[in-house]
Amino acid sequence: MKPMRTLVAACLAFSALGAIPGQAQEAQPRPINILSPSRLPTVPDPSDPAKPAANAENTGDASSTPAPDEPVVAVKPCEQGLPVLRSPLAFKPGELLEFDMDAMGAKAGKLTMRVQRPANGSLPVLVEAQTNTLFSKVRRVRGSATSYLHPKTLRPSRYTEEAVENEQRRKVNVDFSAQDKSVKVDYQFGDRPKGHYDYAYDKDGLDVAGAIYLIRQLPLKKDLPVCFDVYGIRRMWRMTATVVEREHVSLPLGEFDAWHLAGTAVRIDRPSQTRDIHVWISDDDRRLPLAAVGAIDLGAVRLTLSGVKRPGEKPMEAQGKEDLKW
Repeated sequence: MKPMRTLVAACLAFSALGAIPGQAQEAQPRPINILSPSRLPTVPDPSDPAKPAANAENTGDASSTPAPDEPVVAVKPCEQGLPVLRSPLAFKPGELLEFDMDAMGAKAGKLTMRVQRPANGSLPVLVEAQTNTLFSKVRRVRGSATSYLHPKTLRPSRYTEEAVENEQRRKVNVDFSAQDKSVKVDYQFGDRPKGHYDYAYDKDGLDVAGAIYLIRQLPLKKDLPVCFDVYGIRRMWRMTATVVEREHVSLPLGEFDAWHLAGTAVRIDRPSQTRDIHVWISDDDRRLPLAAVGAIDLGAVRLTLSGVKRPGEKPMEAQGKEDLKW
């Protein structure tokens, strides 16, 4: 099992999604409880030839090397770049978001996202995750990822990971170059020799942590898709998504009007590896990432926003001790 898989998959669930302007829906939709099994998104029909089946190949090791006899298939390029971002930013240094992390139908741990103070011309954002005692019997994870974003464009110049999973340490450093659209990855697992990958991206290159914040700045409206490339789990993925609906969402944290986005992440060097993802972003000035449903090698994973701390605002915390089992 590869280190930090749960953290990266959770971030991937957020980073796969975005949209460009369309028309907002005026009618108020029926409230959705993200925690209710009857209201969760359904798995796509594997008989649909336009959609890869959700088999072991799709939900297995996302960082594995293709088999020697596996056909080389080109991934469709992005038709257009990302839209112009909204202004001003929906977040600022000091914002802290807390999430409950569920996997295999049970609580798995906690994840936090924190906006750091600007440093050396970048706006760092820090993501930290740790599994709980129960889930640690399946997979024990604690780790962090930091994305160094341009304070205006929110594109990354650097991304780092440090994690320990089942007592194995992992370090990753990723450098992005906007000039030649290159992505250089240096990594090391435990005491093994250091490794290196060279990638290139199409129109926009992001990382799994920083992409979440860029998504919050997109002009979210119904129907129109967006496409970008994103680094995660030592690989580059092409993300395509669509704003499905504007919905009312019920969480222990409160009631929200939100945009529901649905998309697919396709591994660029191995298109048989895909991840179907759903995410809900609040339709207000804060653009909070309320929840995400995605997949890792162990199965479905979900993040649910449980706490919000923003400078100058009253903290928000989830009320009650609801059981988050599906």
